[in-house]
Amino acid sequence: MQKQIELAPMLDWTDTFFRQFFRLISHHMPLYTEMVAEQALAHGSIEKLLSFNPIEQPLVLQVGGSTPDLMANAAHLAEQKGFKAININAGCPSERVQAGSFGACLMSEPQKVVECVKAMKAQTQIPVTIKTRIALDTPNDSTDGFEACCHFIETTANAGCNRFIIHARKARLKGMTPKENRKKLPINYELVYRIKEKFPELEILINGQILSILEIQEHLKYTDGVMIGRWAYANPYDFIEFDKLFYNDNHPILSRKQIIQHLFPLIEKHEKPLHVTRHLMGLYAKTPFSKKWKQILLENDLTKFEDFMKSSTDLP
Repeated sequence: MQKQIELAPMLDWTDTFFRQFFRLISHHMPLYTEMVAEQALAHGSIEKLLSFNPIEQPLVLQVGGSTPDLMANAAHLAEQKGFKAININAGCPSERVQAGSFGACLMSEPQKVVECVKAMKAQTQIPVTIKTRIALDTPNDSTDGFEACCHFIETTANAGCNRFIIHARKARLKGMTPKENRKKLPINYELVYRIKEKFPELEILINGQILSILEIQEHLKYTDGVMIGRWAYANPYDFIEFDKLFYNDNHPILSRKQIIQHLFPLIEKHEKPLHVTRHLMGLYAKTPFSKKWKQILLENDLTKFEDFMKSSTDLP
């Protein structure tokens, strides 16, 4: 089995522009859409919600929902539009997601997920996968969450899901924002390793606070893959040699400036060109040009941006 390093679905971040930008860095890393709600797919503009450039492949659609019929519709649309898989969000702890009866609250109702998985698999041949957390963090529960995680995975695996991405911390639904969940709840990688030992027949990927190649290599000793989130967004050029390291692909590497040159026509024709340049803020992270680069992006002036690119001959 080919072990994978994947880029996580991130709301307001992993839109089609960012995915095309990142595809200039890695040709192989599987990418995910932002989460799309089941109701939006049932009643909104499919073209707007599910459009992508073919260069973004391999691409996975992440969907939020808990209604079997609507989730089946999402799976059907995902296959129809050419996505390589569809992923159920059972890990986001935000109040907005909870209000829609999906995200991390589904961990307390695995039978709902079972019905969704069955309905989705009846409508598509592409893989149906789940992104979740270890367990819910509740005031009366002093356990590490291992048994709860095993129960959730075993129950949903019996419905036909054989691929799980586990964010290696619990989720608290009340009294904490998603950011506070990340900052205040401890990470527990060892527990995810134990989950893989418990379910060797399932594909288990690990996610959460992974910030270096050495960490990736360590996690790959115990799991089937690693999902990267904020690191890839904040420091995208850190991944410029990932295809060589993990996919045995020695394709020519683009400089940062070459990446921008490739993207400029896309920026120019975008309906909100200055909205998408925010995705480039981290391109010069950890270089002497970082501050200058961010300043020109914050100017919010496309002409100044273009002039800067033409005049900055020293920009690597």
